[in-house]
Amino acid sequence: MAQDPVRAFDKAFEVAARLSEAMRIALAERGLTPSRAEVIYVLARDGEVVQRALADALRCTPRHVTGLVDQLEEAGLVCRRPHPRDRRATSVALTDEGATTARWMTASRHDTARAILGDVPEGDLAAFVRVADLILRNVTAPSRS
Repeated sequence: MAQDPVRAFDKAFEVAARLSEAMRIALAERGLTPSRAEVIYVLARDGEVVQRALADALRCTPRHVTGLVDQLEEAGLVCRRPHPRDRRATSVALTDEGATTARWMTASRHDTARAILGDVPEGDLAAFVRVADLILRNVTAPSRS
């Protein structure tokens, strides 16, 4: 039986919407938004970075990063420091509380993945990842004009 790409697309959209909503709710319980959580994720992954590099990693403007960092600093999750070699630059780092939040985010992601995908056979998971990679390549591919 031939599968309709529109039906598959609709399913992918439904999965994305449900996962996004579940993530938003879980983060809100910790006082976070997805954007603030992404800052914590990048800092946990990359360590202390200058705000410009953070804006690049988040694919947003430096002004937007300034607002996010302001909010996270007020919440005690990040701190700003003068850059050790560039007087004009400001570095951003996780505080101890921010690192604890990053560990919670990682544990939560692992627990959720096991709860949602733990019973899926290994071959099906591998096929899912291959298809997801194809979709992501097509979504991020430059437009064909």
